[in-house]
Amino acid sequence: MSDTIIKNGHLIDPSNNIDRRADIHISGGKITAITDSGSLQVDGAETIEASGLTVVPGLVDCCARLREPGQENKATIESETIAATNAGITTLCCPPDTDPVIDEPAVVELINRKTANTAHSQVVTLGALTAGLAGKHLSEMHALQQAGCVGLSNARSPIESTLIIKRAFAYAATFGIRVFIEPDEHSLSNGGCAHSGKIATRLGLKGIPVSAETIAIARTLELVKETGVSAHIGRLSSGQAVEMIARAKNEQLPVTADVSAHQLHLTENDISSFNSACHVIPPLRTQRDMEALRMGVADGTIDAICSDHQPHDIDAKQAPFASTEPGISALESFLPLCLRLTQQTSISLSDVIERVTSSPANILGVNAGTLSIGAQANLCIFDENEDWQLTQDTIHSHGKNTPFLGWNFQGKVKRTIIDGDQLYCD
Repeated sequence: MSDTIIKNGHLIDPSNNIDRRADIHISGGKITAITDSGSLQVDGAETIEASGLTVVPGLVDCCARLREPGQENKATIESETIAATNAGITTLCCPPDTDPVIDEPAVVELINRKTANTAHSQVVTLGALTAGLAGKHLSEMHALQQAGCVGLSNARSPIESTLIIKRAFAYAATFGIRVFIEPDEHSLSNGGCAHSGKIATRLGLKGIPVSAETIAIARTLELVKETGVSAHIGRLSSGQAVEMIARAKNEQLPVTADVSAHQLHLTENDISSFNSACHVIPPLRTQRDMEALRMGVADGTIDAICSDHQPHDIDAKQAPFASTEPGISALESFLPLCLRLTQQTSISLSDVIERVTSSPANILGVNAGTLSIGAQANLCIFDENEDWQLTQDTIHSHGKNTPFLGWNFQGKVKRTIIDGDQLYCD
C-alpha cells in the first residue's frame, strides 16, 4: 500500500474543529499527518491535487437498506456499497428488517462476510429488538452485541405492548446497548400512506397523523427516563417531534435523533399528482414541518442526517399510489441534498458535514467520521461548485426510484478513499 498525499484541499473535519486549506499524508491505510497547505513532501508518494476541492471524512449513513439478504431482486450488498462509494459514503448502517431478520449472530456474520468480499463501503448492522421483529419476545440482545451489532431496533414493526418495550429497554440498558427507534404508533398509522391533511383528503388517500409519531416518541422518552437506556430516535418528520426531542435534551436524557435528507426538501405538496416516487414512510408533511426540521438540524436538536436509502425494482412504484412500496433510492442524492441546505438556509457547511460524519459515527459507536491522526483514511473529496444533474445514468444503485430525477445539483463527489485506497475517482 503506497503513501498518498492530498494537497491543497479545503479540509473540513468538525470532530477536530478543522476548516482550512491543508495537506493530508496517508500511509498504511491511515492518516499520518495534516500540515499547512503546500508544505508536505514525501518521496515516492502518490499525489492527489485537491485545489478548489473540499476534503471531508467519509460520510456515515445511519440508515440504509441494502435489501440483502432476502430481496436481492431489488439490490445487493455489492451493488449498494458500490453506489455508496461513488456517493462519498464510507460507512452504512443496515436496519434489522432483512430476510431473514437480523435476530441471530449467523445473519450478522453473513452480512459481514458479504461486505468483506465487496471491498467497498463498510456496513454495520442493527440487531432486532424482538425475535423475528414480531414484537412478542425479546431477541438474544447480548449475543447480537457480541456478534458486532452496533445497536438494536424493531424498525417500523410494532411491538405488542408497552410492557414488552419497557423490558426490552431495560435489558438493552443492562448491556449498554443503544436502542434505535423509528417512532410509530401502529394503531394510528396502519394502512396510511400520506400525511393526514388537506392533500391526502383531496387525493382520497388514508392519512398518517403526526400523533402517530409524537405518541410513540412520548412513550419512548418516558421509558428512557425509567430504564436509563440510550435511545436514538430516527426519521423525524414533524415540527412537534423536533420540539419533543429538544425538551428531552434539555432534561439531559440520553437521546439523539436523525432526519432523512428528503424530509428537508420535500413536502406533502410533492405527492399532489400521485407521484409514487414521493411515497415514503414516515410521510412527507407540511411546509411548516419541513422548516422546523431544518431548524432542528441547524441548532443541533437533530444530531444526524441519513439517506434512509430504500432501493426498489421498477414494479414496486408502478401501481396506484397507496399500493406502491414506500421509499427512495437515496445514496447518490445524499450529499447533494445536504449541500443544498447550505445554499438555501443559514446552516454552515461545517455543521452539515458534522451531521453526516462525526455525529452519526458517534451515534453508531463506530470508528469513523474523523480525519484524526491515526484514524483509518476514509475520505470524501467533492467539488462544491460543480453543477450536475441526477439522471438514471448517474445512479449506481440498483434501485432508480427517486423523486429527484432531473434535479440540478451543485456539489459533486470527485473521489472516495477507503482505508487509503481510491475506490472512486470521477
